[in-house]
Amino acid sequence: MDNKSFDIVVVGTGTGMLAALAAAEAGMSVLLVEKSEYVGGSTALSGGGFWVPCNSMLAEAGAPDSMSQATEYLTAVTGGEAPEARWKSFLSHGAEAVNALRRLTPLKFGHMANYADYFPELPGGSAVGRAMEPKPFNARKLGTDRDKLRPPALEAPFPMPVTGSSYKWLNLVARTPRGIAVAARLLGMGVGGLAIRREYIAGGGALAAGLYAGVRDRNIPVWLDSPLKELLVEDDRVVGVVVHRDGKDISVRAKRGVILSAGGFDRNEAMRHAYQSEKLDTDWALGNPANTGDAITIAAQDVGADLAFMEEAWWFPAVPIPGPMPGTLLAERSLPGQIIVNQAGERFMNEAVNYMSAGKELLRQDLPVWMVFDQRYRNRYVFGGSIFPRQSFPQEWYDAGVVKKADSLEKLAAEMGMPALPQSVQRFNTLCATGHDDDFGRGDSAYDRYYGDPAVKPNPCLGPIDQGPFYAVKVVPGDLGTCGGVKADEFARALRPDGSVIEGLYAAGNAAGNAFGRVYPGPGATIAQGLVFGYIAANHAAGRLSD
Repeated sequence: MDNKSFDIVVVGTGTGMLAALAAAEAGMSVLLVEKSEYVGGSTALSGGGFWVPCNSMLAEAGAPDSMSQATEYLTAVTGGEAPEARWKSFLSHGAEAVNALRRLTPLKFGHMANYADYFPELPGGSAVGRAMEPKPFNARKLGTDRDKLRPPALEAPFPMPVTGSSYKWLNLVARTPRGIAVAARLLGMGVGGLAIRREYIAGGGALAAGLYAGVRDRNIPVWLDSPLKELLVEDDRVVGVVVHRDGKDISVRAKRGVILSAGGFDRNEAMRHAYQSEKLDTDWALGNPANTGDAITIAAQDVGADLAFMEEAWWFPAVPIPGPMPGTLLAERSLPGQIIVNQAGERFMNEAVNYMSAGKELLRQDLPVWMVFDQRYRNRYVFGGSIFPRQSFPQEWYDAGVVKKADSLEKLAAEMGMPALPQSVQRFNTLCATGHDDDFGRGDSAYDRYYGDPAVKPNPCLGPIDQGPFYAVKVVPGDLGTCGGVKADEFARALRPDGSVIEGLYAAGNAAGNAFGRVYPGPGATIAQGLVFGYIAANHAAGRLSD
């Protein structure tokens, strides 16, 4: 068996790349190992935003925030279910991690203005928004390593670097002049960039590309196609890893520690059914196809690591369309002219609630549930992130039973065996006329209204369903990744069931139990804790942080 030696080994090349950069900045030698043939992990497939209160860029953007407000908010949101020391460590070191991200990568960032916290009405919550995102990045800066970046699940029909902030307006391209202007600007950047040999990408792809550019600039070695096989242990301390590379097992010593940042178990059907629900299908996941929970399982088996919040995921309502990834339902649920109903045709939730809370509501139902809307809704809004206004749904969606269509609500209800559907729509239309959802409060929250239609008054989330033909689209509880994993402390150190520290082993991102417990406090909180706890782990291993 070949032998190598480094100060730090980071397993996983999503947000783990910041851990590697922080370790290198601290003067340590670092190796990044990656199971798949690509760098980027689920980060590259994400929206790319990150939720870090009180960071320097928020202040520069004129977005007011304070540590006391953020503490008050997370106290209310976590409800005592997450260890206080852990989320307080996230708050304490978040601004430092963001500064490191700015310092160690070529990325530039923007404030996701008015993208509210997911519970903005709670004490300390922000309607102004605490999330940042990378600005479009020229992927050609990666040079010959460009093809090593994980590609998007679906190729866009046009080269348009769509950021989270612009996504809001692209959904309204048929409704507002601003939507048209945003689409034209992004198309110009995408097509125009190619004309001058620049390839602008946005979202999680930009974040992953920028992190990888930083890694390349510091000559940090990256081993692709090198899955973790084993943790090396001596005297109850993790001292390295065994990875499989080029057809053989290679032992790698890690003098200061091993940082697990290899994602969750999104694609492991056995684990999902055992820990979460027999209802779930791994094809509904939106994260990295390589996320099968290997690092979590190995940590538990090899060193007895405790696990936390294994029953949870970053739930995200999705449409189970044929193809490599499901369709997403984000803005679609806040827009007027649609409802989500159970198999009897009854509403059961505020459709516009944040996606993690929405996914939990879906899991309480018999699946699938259905989104019902009319032709006016179809004419006005983008659907599933890929179907433009007035564009017909693909025939394969109908063939797969994902979409149903009828000339009248009564016919749709009869075809689907939903006796209560016409009455549910009538009740909803009555509420729309008053401008207030008395049943579920849709549009009451600043979060709901962010993705609403500003042209609809007084409630941008409410509009009637009354212009045929009528549609029903299948909805399932997809996810952005699981958020249960190795139980870790405030320094990202892995813990045993008795609470003792496993020396030399750290866990961050979706390989660790959610620092916020069972909730998603704001847009980009999953990427944020991966970045922040990776940074914390590297600095603790370097001796810069201590108990």
